[in-house]
Amino acid sequence: MRHALSVEPAPPTRPQPAETAPAYLDVSGLWKSYGDFVALRDISLSIRKGEFVCFLGPSGCGKTTLLRAIAGLDLQSRGAIVQGGRDISTLPAARRDYGIVFQSYALFPNLTIEQNIAFGLENTGRPRAEIAARVAELLDLVGLAAQAKKYPAQLSGGQQQRIALARAIAISPGLLLLDEPLSALDAKVRVHLRHEIKALQRKLGVTTIMVTHDQEEALAMADRIVVMNHGVIEQVGTPTEIYRHPKTLFVADFIGETNQFPARVTEGGAVEIGHSAFLCQTDGFAAGATATAVVRPVDIIPHGADLHAGMAAEKPTTPQNVIDAQVVEMEFLGMFWRTRLTAPRFGDRVLVADFSVNAVRRLRIEIGGAIQVEIPQERLLLFPRSA
Repeated sequence: MRHALSVEPAPPTRPQPAETAPAYLDVSGLWKSYGDFVALRDISLSIRKGEFVCFLGPSGCGKTTLLRAIAGLDLQSRGAIVQGGRDISTLPAARRDYGIVFQSYALFPNLTIEQNIAFGLENTGRPRAEIAARVAELLDLVGLAAQAKKYPAQLSGGQQQRIALARAIAISPGLLLLDEPLSALDAKVRVHLRHEIKALQRKLGVTTIMVTHDQEEALAMADRIVVMNHGVIEQVGTPTEIYRHPKTLFVADFIGETNQFPARVTEGGAVEIGHSAFLCQTDGFAAGATATAVVRPVDIIPHGADLHAGMAAEKPTTPQNVIDAQVVEMEFLGMFWRTRLTAPRFGDRVLVADFSVNAVRRLRIEIGGAIQVEIPQERLLLFPRSA
């Protein structure tokens, strides 16, 4: 079992780019090799204008390599990149239309904050008054107008990152690239700054690509997530699609906490796990096939210890896949309790379930106590058995 997120992302609170909007950035057939090592393998991807896309995956999966290829900082071995209808596949970085923010901020320590922001503008040959007005506008936009005369070392990490962002958007680029921009910050600052970045991107309408290995960050910020692994794209989708409908076992395991059990597909839309059969969506699996059954801890529903007693009189909507279990461990994580259960029907395997504080209080769930839990049929997912 893998420890990651266990809370489903909230529905988006901002309008999503139209599915029919034309692509602003097209990546097709992209490969990148370093000698015998293949870092990117046949990557194809379309990003719509105004979209916020996150490249998400573990270290070494190729997400930063893909970002650098788009930026022209590390040219691909083969394949094409088209931005705004212009083929930029072989253009040097200086001739591409983007702004970039690095994890390390990359501010000039010997220049003041306003000079850092003005640096790129001065290279465009604009009048000094116009540059000064633009710098003032950007400082106000990121809420740091009072810090204009200070140097980077006099600012906090979060403030420096906002200055780096202001510098990146100073020339109004068509594309904004963010390379793990929040990873060097502490947890509270990260959460605060990701909301600021989202609001700024929404206000500017700039097409944005962010590289991250933080699942929560991607779920909270992105319109769409590109999940990568070993140089290939595993899945592209909205945060809800990625979380609720993972297409591969890797995606299911990487995005959130999972319980995984070896299973065998039986007749009639069921799988055998441990010593029992459970109802499940078995489309695409033949009877007798082996598989990996996955259920998220957050999807397990507690019913207390006496649900079976009244089930005979219930209507056909009676919960399915209800099992008797014993609580062997409980871990308080603030908004919920992570519990570990044993159940005769699962044999010697442990089932991890996340219960709300209210449910634990209402059902009097405690270590050593008996409980009945439901594994909803539609949330028990099947994937081909890993080799």
